[in-house]
Amino acid sequence: MITTKSQLTLEEFLALTETDLNYELVNGEAVPKMAPKRFHSRLTGTLYILLTEWCKNQGEVGIEWAVVLKRNNRDWVTIPDLLYISYTRLPLERFEDEACPVPPELAIEIISPDQTFGEISEKAIDYLNAGVLRVWVVDAKAKTITIFYPDAPPQTKRNEASLNDNLLEGITFNPQQIFQQAGIV
Repeated sequence: MITTKSQLTLEEFLALTETDLNYELVNGEAVPKMAPKRFHSRLTGTLYILLTEWCKNQGEVGIEWAVVLKRNNRDWVTIPDLLYISYTRLPLERFEDEACPVPPELAIEIISPDQTFGEISEKAIDYLNAGVLRVWVVDAKAKTITIFYPDAPPQTKRNEASLNDNLLEGITFNPQQIFQQAGIV
């Protein structure tokens, strides 16, 4: 575990030695991210496949790709379970091995067994305030996907409710397909 004596700057955080754990920069501190469990892993894989197929030649999908954002006017480096960023926001020509330097269109957080929907909802609001355009909160227990928007109340989708969105045009899958494909029935 990384321990620090003082508040880390963004540059100091990004320069830390890699470890087996993932860390997020929150209020100047390196905070460990929880290790995913089986359902989390299966949902991540399923969403990655579906989103990658959907976004061909439009952008890319990242699994646990760190993103540099601002939270309460402070540097925030968060690691969404998945993200989608278009080539409009991050041109393919800028192909660096770095944390994502701009807010993605979509951040996806999958609720872990020891997290609450409320905790992840607060994080979703932080994402929106930082410029992310959509946040999906995936709940394996309830088999739902709650979509957070910057300009409208969240919507919870379940069963065959479409995830289609004018921002993510062309998405045709629904929660039921995602959970079935992940083997969570």
